[in-house]
Amino acid sequence: MSDMPLPERMVMEADIVCVGFGPATAAFLTHMTRAMMNEDGTPVVESKVMPGMPPQIVCYERADDIGFGVSGIVTKGRSIRESFPDLDLSQIPLAHEITEERVAYLLDPVGASRRPAAFKAADAILSKFTKDNAYELPYIPPFLQKHGGFVASMGQFMQWTGSQVMGSGLAQIWPGSPVAEPLVEDGGVTGVRLCDQGVDKKGNPEATYMPGMDVKAPLTVVGDGPVGAVGQHLDKEFGLPDGKHRREWAVGMKAVVDLPEGCELKPGTVLHTIGYPEPEIFGFLYVYPDNSASLGIFVPSWFDNPVRTAYRYMQHWMMHPYLWKHLEGGTLRSWGAKSLQEDGRRGEPHLVGDGYARVGEGSGTTNILSGSGVDEAWASGTMLAEAVIELMKAGKPYTKANLEEAYVRRRRQSWVEEEAVISEKSRDGFTLNTLLGFIGMGISGLSKGKVNLPGKSKRPWERIPTIEEFYKGVIPETEILQIRKECQLKGEPLHDRLMTRAGWPEVPLDGQLLISQQDALLMGGKVVANPGYADHVTFADPYYCQSCREQVCTEICSGQAITVNPEGGVPLFDREKCVHCGACMWNCSKPNPEDPEQTNVNFRAGSGGLHSAEN
Repeated sequence: MSDMPLPERMVMEADIVCVGFGPATAAFLTHMTRAMMNEDGTPVVESKVMPGMPPQIVCYERADDIGFGVSGIVTKGRSIRESFPDLDLSQIPLAHEITEERVAYLLDPVGASRRPAAFKAADAILSKFTKDNAYELPYIPPFLQKHGGFVASMGQFMQWTGSQVMGSGLAQIWPGSPVAEPLVEDGGVTGVRLCDQGVDKKGNPEATYMPGMDVKAPLTVVGDGPVGAVGQHLDKEFGLPDGKHRREWAVGMKAVVDLPEGCELKPGTVLHTIGYPEPEIFGFLYVYPDNSASLGIFVPSWFDNPVRTAYRYMQHWMMHPYLWKHLEGGTLRSWGAKSLQEDGRRGEPHLVGDGYARVGEGSGTTNILSGSGVDEAWASGTMLAEAVIELMKAGKPYTKANLEEAYVRRRRQSWVEEEAVISEKSRDGFTLNTLLGFIGMGISGLSKGKVNLPGKSKRPWERIPTIEEFYKGVIPETEILQIRKECQLKGEPLHDRLMTRAGWPEVPLDGQLLISQQDALLMGGKVVANPGYADHVTFADPYYCQSCREQVCTEICSGQAITVNPEGGVPLFDREKCVHCGACMWNCSKPNPEDPEQTNVNFRAGSGGLHSAEN
């Protein structure tokens, strides 16, 4: 750019600014817009920035549409139904009440799964009672049941709620507007700063440079999820409360598929699986009313595989006989992935401070025992709305003390907190091994959290072994070295070559449901990255990347946006392929040189991502 002076940063004022439009923020806006006007058309409370008008509330969402959230939802829907007592699921595309629930333990039909001795013993015992290499549990523990709830598409559900919020005319939602950071002054938050535009990949101004606007507001509502830039910034600025950490993660990869004609699965059927393709990987399938389904797997951080990949494992999972009999002949409609924060209440940050409050998954609402998050996130947004309305009417400022009394007190007295306490230690067993993880969940659930297996959590980068250690006794080190050289020259990750060598059969691509990862990116993901933004994935210390022999970030990348550099050193990043799942942030075998609780991968705010409202 020339030496001409840069344009000044614009400033806008609002009464409340929200970051991220997910279930928590949708609940907050739903209840705020219902409570801001009297029956005679006058505002309950006048705006401080536009006197005579109702409070001015604006929400900024990174994705290019409010319906581009990635998740297949199965939920009891308690808080959602409280917000919508007359909820008619037929008005929401891809939504249906739950009609049947099944949990199945999947045996390994190909012989490549790395199964501990305990799982091999279970396979031998259960094989006498299996059908299609699967054993359906005769009993589903109460803490896993979702009776009375519904299945839905996150994208369609968010479009439905968002249209009602915007239709009220009392709140603005701006998609395609990534927020770079909160504005922190004197130990409090005074608003947010949007991302700069017209910059190169490193963030340097170019000819079309336009600095991101500062939006000042007395209250900032942070609902940008577990990998959101604003939430990350607050955690770094204020730290986490004593005893809290964010070390347990999972990447959820899912697809929406058209089921083949004649499929026997009825709308509202919920299938959950454990045991395959690896014992640590969970699977799910939720049937929608138009002979389609949302399906996928969760690959957790305690799956200690340095070449873990969600995509190929998902394909092998789909081809398991228990599922393939329902899926063969189906067609992929859309596809996506997102990171899930698996610490739950143990990962709860400071919920409030002067000028800000946090809601949703990034605030630790996920119930890690029941595997439920959407309803809990919605409840947190509802509770914050009730608190804000209370403070508004009383004319009280949004100080930390006032927000703790009005919002945090409500959370501590809610069913969300009660169930979060029960589930808090339920997954500690997974820090030891997979079998103890499942046993620990059962003990915690059946004892309502009174009895738990102990376990010491490790930071993500502390868990990952070397490739040679993981494949010891399966693939000789000399062969791994040769495969490594060949893949680096081609700029390819290692997982396909190593999985095939370890006994996983090649995936028979059919061009419909079993397609390449890049085809999924084009056909099912519809990824778009707007020009003029800086790269949102960077590497803190290039030296660590140069010395790294695992490069788990390239193996796990959902969109193959992070690739091996043929010349060695720092991996290459192509944001035109990034689906913003955030998995790279916690899939790294090297610590951040400035903060050992983090990895060497920085995941910041950025534009673009998936363009599919079905996810």
